[in-house]
Amino acid sequence: MKIRFLNTTIHNLTMEETLSMVEKTIEKNQQIHHVVVNAGKMVQMQKDQQLRESVNNSDIINADGQAVVWASKILNKPLKERVAGIDLMENLVELAHKKNYKIFLFGAKEEVVKKVVNLYSEKYSKNIIAGYRNGYYKEEDELGIAQQIASSGANMLFVAITSPKKENYLYKYRKELSNVNFIMGVGGSFDVISGLTKRAPIWMQNYGLEWFYRFSQEPKRMWKRYLVGNSKFIYLVFKEKLKKEKHKI
Repeated sequence: MKIRFLNTTIHNLTMEETLSMVEKTIEKNQQIHHVVVNAGKMVQMQKDQQLRESVNNSDIINADGQAVVWASKILNKPLKERVAGIDLMENLVELAHKKNYKIFLFGAKEEVVKKVVNLYSEKYSKNIIAGYRNGYYKEEDELGIAQQIASSGANMLFVAITSPKKENYLYKYRKELSNVNFIMGVGGSFDVISGLTKRAPIWMQNYGLEWFYRFSQEPKRMWKRYLVGNSKFIYLVFKEKLKKEKHKI
C-alpha cells in the first residue's frame, strides 16, 4: 500500500515487511531499488525535479524521519511506523551474514568506509564483503564505479553519499547495477557505524528529536538543513492540510 503527500510517494510498510520484501527479492534473484525520505528530503523534492523523479521511481520508499510519520497522521494518511535507513541497513547486513549474501559499501571517506568494513568483518565474517569504495570521485568515474560494483558479486549495495547525489546516482545507473539484488542510499550511516558521529539516544529517536541531537553536534554546519528545512516542512504539511479542509467545505 502506498500513500502520497507533498509530491512524494511512500510505501506504508513496517521494518519487518520491508525486510521480508528484500529477502524474497534476493531469493528470486531480482532487484529492489530502495530509498528513504525524511522532512528535509521531501522539502528538497518540491523544487528539485530530478531528485523527485529518482525517489518516486524507486521500488520501495520508506519513511526514515519521525516527522514524516507524524505528518502522515495529520493528513489522515497514517503510516504504520518509521523505517530508519541505518536500522534497515544493520538488519540487512545481519541477514547477509545468515544467508551468505555479499555486500558492497560505497561512500564516506576512505578511513571511514575501511573502518566499517573491518567492523563488519570482525562482527560477522570478511566473506560478506564483496568490495568497498570511498565516496569521492569525478563525474567521469561514475560509470566505472557502477561496473566495479556490478562485477563484485554483491547482493546488496549501500551508498553513503549525501542527497541528492546518492539518489540520482542509483536511479541513473540502476540498469548497470541490475545484477545487484538490493541497492540503497544510506546517507551518513557509515559515519555513525564507524563511531565518527554519534546517534541520538533511543528516547530522542522515538520523540522525533534525532535531528536536534545531530544539530547540537555540528550547529554551524547543520542549522540550515534542520532549522530552516524542518520549518519549511511544517509549513508545507499544514498548507496541504488546509487545502484538503477547504475542499471538504
